[in-house]
Amino acid sequence: MGTRLKVLSVFKALHRTRLAVFKDDNTALTAARLKINEEFQKNKNEASEENINKMINMGSSVETVLRKAVIQAEHVAEDRILLRPRESLLLENVPYSDTPRNKR
Repeated sequence: MGTRLKVLSVFKALHRTRLAVFKDDNTALTAARLKINEEFQKNKNEASEENINKMINMGSSVETVLRKAVIQAEHVAEDRILLRPRESLLLENVPYSDTPRNKR
């Protein structure tokens, strides 16, 4: 895949992830959109293939962190916070056991 396509792929992935991670939070959606666009615009004239590849890797890492580690939270009262985890972040709740389960 060409460098230009890789850059566009990371750009689109960041925006898709932004839409999923900050769903229903217009302030965060706007801030993330502006930051993503600003960073890509700032580096659009970069000519060094090595620097471009570093930035592609960084963009991919940022997308992964957003997708896997960010959870929406909302203050609903002075001493309460409502968490809104995405379906992809929820794990099977299996109690710890020293003995392995038999898989049949």
